[in-house]
Formats: sequence, structure tokens, C-alpha cells
Amino acid sequence: MPTEDDVRRICLSLPGVTERPSWGQPAWFATTLMARMWEDGVLTVKSRERDVLAGSDPETFFWTPHHDRSPLLVLVRLDRVSDEVLEELLVESHGIAGAR
Repeated sequence: MPTEDDVRRICLSLPGVTERPSWGQPAWFATTLMARMWEDGVLTVKSRERDVLAGSDPETFFWTPHHDRSPLLVLVRLDRVSDEVLEELLVESHGIAGAR
């Protein structure tokens, strides 16, 4: 089960990523926000496959009404994903966040 430390390690291994707080939580930025801890054990990432992810596994991938205005943001329960899936999500989010 991945942890916040795993998120940090993966994010900071990607080119140009920095860490700084966002809304009182650890967050990682490429050109823009790429990932942020939402609450304990729940990570926010950007994904072009948000609807597919939530549709295939809504216990793992979801969003709140707060995220409706940002159609790329999806919440991920870390205890329900593998290290490999976490890395794939963060690499995709990095590509989206750094694309501007």
C-alpha cells in the first residue's frame, strides 16, 4: 500500500517537480499543481481518464462536488492502489500539469 512518502518520492523524481503546501496539505507542482494530499490516505491527481477510473472502481477513484469544476481532478484512495498504479497516475498528472 503506497503512502504519502511514496507519493513524495515519485513526484520529486520527476523533472521540474517542487513540493510546497497547498491548503495546508503537501502538494507537488510541475508548471501547475500535479498532486496534493486531500486528506489522510487520499491523494488528488490530474487524469484525462477521470470518468473511466471512477466508473471502473468508484471505491478507489472518486471526486467531491468541490472537484466538479475541475474535470481533470480525481481523488485516489492510496490503500486501494498498487505502487505501479500510483506511479502511472503521477506520471500522467505530471504530463498534464507540465503541459502549460
